[in-house]
Amino acid sequence: MSSLNLRAALLSVLIFLALLGIWHLATTGGTAAGSTAGMTAEEIEYARLTGKDPGAARSGGFPTLAQMGATVWGHLSNPFYDNGPNDKGIAIQLGHSLGRVALGFLLACAVAIPLGFVIGMSPLVYRALDPFIQVLKPISPLAWMPLALYTIKDSAISGIFVIFICSVWPMLVNTAFGVASVRRDWLNVASTLEVRPLRKAFQVVLPAAAPTILTGMRISMGIAWLVIVAAEMLVGGTGIGYFVWNEWNNLSLTNVIFAILLIGVVGMLLDLAFGRLQKAVTYVE
Repeated sequence: MSSLNLRAALLSVLIFLALLGIWHLATTGGTAAGSTAGMTAEEIEYARLTGKDPGAARSGGFPTLAQMGATVWGHLSNPFYDNGPNDKGIAIQLGHSLGRVALGFLLACAVAIPLGFVIGMSPLVYRALDPFIQVLKPISPLAWMPLALYTIKDSAISGIFVIFICSVWPMLVNTAFGVASVRRDWLNVASTLEVRPLRKAFQVVLPAAAPTILTGMRISMGIAWLVIVAAEMLVGGTGIGYFVWNEWNNLSLTNVIFAILLIGVVGMLLDLAFGRLQKAVTYVE
């Protein structure tokens, strides 16, 4: 297994270096001679008088690796500065996004897990609520944003509501499925021993359904991190999604690419954290 992990790591490094090489080759084309080809001396002089240097290296288009490196270093070297509403450090923007995701996610846990227990343990409640779940589950979370803005009238709280509504369904469905799938033998033993319902829920049902519940929470967190970026683009203010949209409006492609990479890294770390939790509660029958 260790040999396989080592080979996989080496292959990942090679792929990464290859991608960097392709990026470098794709963004270093164009020379000074090429940029002045076909221009007369008068045209070159006129371009310089108007503030353009046709003999300079090409700076437009997709950023080079050097430009990206400078941007990354600039953000990471001072991530907590605050110069006003539209000029905050990347750590502050990321903190706002993570805070909204955490609050909406925790609210979803508080609703979805207890309700999932009730649905999983009661066929009657399951049949009664299933039509509502099937209707509401496919609705895009962003479709709720106009209604949230109209009723709540606060963009930050509306973003939290959108995270809540997109996180509820995977947790609710997986919790109900995990609770309903607990082995009947274990429940029968608990009934034979006259275990009280609350104790049975915490000491029999919850440990047995925990891997499935964590799977739902892991899926919900992935969806929440996707949705918060799009929601912040719509409502503005603060957050990594707003940062992406604001930098695009400023035509700063290097900042946009940096934010995209940062979103991916944070999403990967969140998924790894829930993956570790899932392994910690997984059991072998």
